[in-house]
Amino acid sequence: MFDRLDELAEEYAALERDLADPAVHADPDRARRTGRRYGELGPVVHAYREWQHVGADEATAQELAAEDASFAAEAEQLGRRRAELEERLRQLLVPKDPNDAKDVLLEVKAGEGGEESALFAGDLLRMYLRFAERHGWKTEILDSTMTGLGGYKDATVAVKAPRAGTDGVWASLKYEGGVHRVQRVPVTESQGRIHTSAAGVLVMPEADPIEVTMPRTSMMSFMPTGTPCSAPGVRPARMRRSASRADSRARSLLSDCQACTRCSSWSIRASRLRV
Repeated sequence: MFDRLDELAEEYAALERDLADPAVHADPDRARRTGRRYGELGPVVHAYREWQHVGADEATAQELAAEDASFAAEAEQLGRRRAELEERLRQLLVPKDPNDAKDVLLEVKAGEGGEESALFAGDLLRMYLRFAERHGWKTEILDSTMTGLGGYKDATVAVKAPRAGTDGVWASLKYEGGVHRVQRVPVTESQGRIHTSAAGVLVMPEADPIEVTMPRTSMMSFMPTGTPCSAPGVRPARMRRSASRADSRARSLLSDCQACTRCSSWSIRASRLRV
């Protein structure tokens, strides 16, 4: 297990040199990949270096203990610390989900329950937005359909981590997908009866940009423009509400969405087709 650590330490040093190279930052995608890998290897390399230092100090203390008994207790304490670091390194070297460091697209859809289900979906959406805020993540509501009482029939949110790290957005939210149910007296109930409502949550890792060539017979897209929407630094004439649909006949897949920009619409569609 520890044979890989020297290679990882060398890779970490190479990534550190790359991050100091201005040419790397000229390519945003490469800089982001390099920063993520650097963040993933950081805890492993730091623990490995500490393990090496503690091992060297333990060996020195054992040599001195033969002449001075006071070093025996220090050597024993260093031995326990070295064992703790070995266990931590074993945990850090366990294979992880390759998508753990990725950003996500999160969808919340109201299910059975009418207006109360939409209110519950809105509560879930606000809960995830607050959770992302506490973790320092950036959120952007790409698409949403609200009801008259302030609930949500559906909503699509992009959640992004501003800095690379060991645990990304996907690592924290990937198990949130599924059907969520609540039993409560809704605000729409005048008789005090308990209602059961459900809402669905879908969490998708953001798809990597790739070049795909498909014939017209296997893929169609439809993107009408609607009323202009506002965004900082973008002209209203070019910033329009766009809907898009991808129909892959070869895989019998259909993906459609409506987002504030064309690039956001295609990003959501790519993630849906991947799932």
